[in-house]
Amino acid sequence: MTAVFMPGSPGPRIYATGHALSNLAPLRSRAIIAATMALIINGEHIDDEIIEAEFRQIKGHFERTLQVACCERDPEFRGMAKDNLISRALLGQESRRRFPEVPEADVTARLQRLIDEAGGETQFYLNIGMPVKDEAIIRENVSGGVRLDKTLQEIYQPEPEPSEAELRTCYEKNLKHYMTDEEIKASHITKSLQGATSRQDVYQTMRDLRSQLLAGADFARLAEEHRADEQQQIDLGWFKRGEFMEEFEIIAFSMGEGEISPVFTTQLGFHICTVTGRKPSVARPFEEVKEDVKHRFLEEHRDRKFNTFLEKLKTAAKIEDTDPPDEGVNCGH
Repeated sequence: MTAVFMPGSPGPRIYATGHALSNLAPLRSRAIIAATMALIINGEHIDDEIIEAEFRQIKGHFERTLQVACCERDPEFRGMAKDNLISRALLGQESRRRFPEVPEADVTARLQRLIDEAGGETQFYLNIGMPVKDEAIIRENVSGGVRLDKTLQEIYQPEPEPSEAELRTCYEKNLKHYMTDEEIKASHITKSLQGATSRQDVYQTMRDLRSQLLAGADFARLAEEHRADEQQQIDLGWFKRGEFMEEFEIIAFSMGEGEISPVFTTQLGFHICTVTGRKPSVARPFEEVKEDVKHRFLEEHRDRKFNTFLEKLKTAAKIEDTDPPDEGVNCGH
């Protein structure tokens, strides 16, 4: 799980179960030996190296998600990185103030849970980038996570017991989260380029088939006549987004029922498809998702409490940013 605050993502879900190893103690121990201090939060120093690592993590997340280079957003990402680190430092400081000591049994239990979640001790150390086991450092970091959990448990209290009316209001407000997946049923004609002597010839054949289909030819008959072998599917049945290749789904889900697609390509070759059925996305009944709604209601309560708590810490803190403004000219690509 990432330790990054993303826009709109609630802090509690990150910090209540996040890895203390990446969130808290490294900020303190690494800053001690750093030459350049870019952030100073209530006297605690965070160096350029840590800010750069956080920046790269955030930028990488957005580039993987959007599948594009985001160089023009570098100043925004660097600001997010600094805000993440400031928030983490303040939470760590407040947790240490409230719980200067934590029971060793709690640290051991949390550490074992992290190891189990990683799939064993070896993988755990690989995940955190520690080639040599150093139990003292590990336990120091994990104790920070225990302190933070205890702090969050305090600020969330008292947790409300929502009424039926409150749950229904929450359900209506978040209806988009309780929709069924849209499904379509489709058939296709496909021609692979394996063994073909000319890509242009295959493309022209598919164009000719499409012209016949637009003129009223039977799709199933043409597909049967032109399929490569008995194993090649014509009727793909019902499917949701994410079950087929994206290039195919973008075309198929944008079509109306009975429509004939243009000729398009995927890694498997050339295709023509038609949509033969559609099940629209509909709201799942309240009673079916009631427990999920209650969980969301309580999460929203925790989010509000957490954000208010964090803003108070920021307001009271002395924060110095010695890093020069990022003009975004050095993209790194």
